[in-house]
Amino acid sequence: MSRPGVAVWCIATFIALAVGATSAAAVSLSQIGPTYEVREPNLLEFIRARIEEKARTGELKRLEEQFKWQAEESVRNPQPVPGLSQATAARTFYYDPTFVLDRNVFDDKGNVLFPAGTRKNPLEVVSMTKRLLFFDARDSKQVRNALYVIDSFGGRVKPILVGGSYVDLMKAWNVPVYFDQHGDLTRQLGILHVPALVSQEGMRLRIDELVVM
Repeated sequence: MSRPGVAVWCIATFIALAVGATSAAAVSLSQIGPTYEVREPNLLEFIRARIEEKARTGELKRLEEQFKWQAEESVRNPQPVPGLSQATAARTFYYDPTFVLDRNVFDDKGNVLFPAGTRKNPLEVVSMTKRLLFFDARDSKQVRNALYVIDSFGGRVKPILVGGSYVDLMKAWNVPVYFDQHGDLTRQLGILHVPALVSQEGMRLRIDELVVM
């Protein structure tokens, strides 16, 4: 047999085996059992049905009221700043707000305004107009002390809470009251104990941790 004949014979044999295997598989599968159409539930219909069921039983109304209460509570009473404690000893330290640019700063035309490595102190540009007083409104002694400090400086003090309800205090005092969200300010200034009074002294910030009796 010539080589082309061998090739043709091999191809023909392969096709025959393939057809035979396919046919055998078809016969085998047909003997397993009846087949059914695959039907998946509609996701939107499923969700709609669950919502309607919760509305019918009143659970949806209860969940709405719970979510509303939790939202109001998170605004009225933010999570207290972690890691702070009441001052038991007076301490004074300083914070230098000077920073160094780690990259060039360009204007809208591509000209370098400030090259990398420039040192700048924000207090050279703008001064503090009010002192900052950090305290915990959950402590009645700190609240009374805060009123005294604010009055001592003629009201030129920004009260900043690290715990308690700034909303309730703002209503009681009828002045703006702030909250150190996530402890960003106290952490940056290195405050560990409250109450703490922050004031400008030259090109630095002076922090006094105060003891209240």
